[in-house]
Amino acid sequence: MNWIIFKYLITAGMVVLISEIAKRSDRLGGLIAALPLVTVLTLTWLYIENQSSEKIANHAYYTFWYVLPTLPMFLIFPYLLKRFGFWVTLSLSMIITLVVFYIFAKAIKPFGIELL
Repeated sequence: MNWIIFKYLITAGMVVLISEIAKRSDRLGGLIAALPLVTVLTLTWLYIENQSSEKIANHAYYTFWYVLPTLPMFLIFPYLLKRFGFWVTLSLSMIITLVVFYIFAKAIKPFGIELL
């Protein structure tokens, strides 16, 4: 139980730290947020918890494929935010991301990559 609390504190602390940095510097906050820190932490937690190399490798592999269809959101969000406000923009961005993800998953399935 202490291990889970430790993991939550470290992971949540990263999110808070990044949001605090982003308040002071848009560019630095964006750079740090773009780094795969959560993925690196997840890989670390899996390794420390004695998960198999195959499981750790699969996590990294699927993370790559799941990140790609989320990237358009970061271009669409600023455009929509100027027109609709935060909550509507966030909702529309999530819906657009789900649609792009579905199309992307269908497009790469013939290549043997199963995301759905």
